[in-house]
Amino acid sequence: MPTTKPTRKATWIESIPEHWNEAPFFAHTIERKRKNTGMKSDNLLSLSYGRIVRKSMEANDGLVPESYETYQIVEPGELVFRLTDLQNDKRSLRSAISLETGIITSAYLAVSPVGILPEFMSYLMRSYDLQKVFYAMGGGMRQSLKYDDMRHLPLVFPPLEEQSYIAEFLDNETGRIDGLIAQKARFIAVLDDKEKAMISHFVRRGIDPGAPTKDSGVEWRGIVPAHWRRARIKNHFKQVKRQGYDELTVLSVYREFGVIEKASRSDNINKTPEDLSKYQLVEPNDLAINKMKAWQGSMGISPHLGITSPDYVVMTPIGEHNPKYMHHYLRARPMPWVYRLISNGIRTDQWRMEPEKFLELPIFLPPMDEQEAIANRIDLELDRIRDLIEKTESTIALLKEKRAALITAAVTGKVEVKAEA
Repeated sequence: MPTTKPTRKATWIESIPEHWNEAPFFAHTIERKRKNTGMKSDNLLSLSYGRIVRKSMEANDGLVPESYETYQIVEPGELVFRLTDLQNDKRSLRSAISLETGIITSAYLAVSPVGILPEFMSYLMRSYDLQKVFYAMGGGMRQSLKYDDMRHLPLVFPPLEEQSYIAEFLDNETGRIDGLIAQKARFIAVLDDKEKAMISHFVRRGIDPGAPTKDSGVEWRGIVPAHWRRARIKNHFKQVKRQGYDELTVLSVYREFGVIEKASRSDNINKTPEDLSKYQLVEPNDLAINKMKAWQGSMGISPHLGITSPDYVVMTPIGEHNPKYMHHYLRARPMPWVYRLISNGIRTDQWRMEPEKFLELPIFLPPMDEQEAIANRIDLELDRIRDLIEKTESTIALLKEKRAALITAAVTGKVEVKAEA
């Protein structure tokens, strides 16, 4: 490795090779502010997970502007920064390089690198991003940064030829790591689908493949074991609304897990209000439903005592059933599809399932001992599948850490990159 020197301003880097330069952001960037007046471009772009990707103007998710003429034009090789909401969102990747001409919201900062290879600077900014450098800028409780706030951000860089070697090296190495991550993600998707199919099969057909069957008489239910008993959900639950228990633990309803303690997840960005007097009591074995997302499977039998949003539906059990079996039954395929059929709303994200229609749905249940056996079998299979998923997720996390460390090491001169790399 070549001799090094301490950085003057980039204290988070500490040192760079002796022949590298350090200069302020404004010396090597030009802010771009090209309005899309007259709809010069209709290629809508978005910054997503550290990449600039195309987005459909017809998509109704998120906020839609009155006119895309207010958006700004970006060109290939320009860098885009999303430097808003810094206080509340410290997880997002906030920079990316544009690979094509298009338009992006004017709330983002767009710059052209000058005297620095755009591909190298993109990796350098990704390193800063991963080290959360932007959050320390501006001071105080600032939630956004502008170009003037970025002016004195120190950049470190080698000669242009070496920048090219580093960018090519990182393209190759991160591409290889990304391929491994994608492979692992596909494996998780397969396991996830296998989990859903397994649960659906057991709660709909049982664990005895030789059991006699009959037609349920319900189109979406199909064949059921002949000895299973038909009822309606209203024979097993009734809606309740018990308030004034604000000293209890706040619960949340997740599509993936059912009812959990809200504090157990770091990805829940919904703020809990100070006044919890209107939150509803949820007792163990109660059914809690997010009626706005029931069609996505956001419901579950609670294993906890706590309180949940007054906008949710809480139902207490009145019929004889195994809570664990019922939890899986109500969440298994095709039930979310059925909830979608009985939901109302103009747009998908505003669909609402009314409790009255839910309670009228037919349900087919095996005897209690068989419900317990099915629930136990599901738990056994879930433990096996989720152990595989957890191990695979750990591998992905390690690969991402390796990718981040490699980028930072390369763009700060901690590894020597040769032309043949």
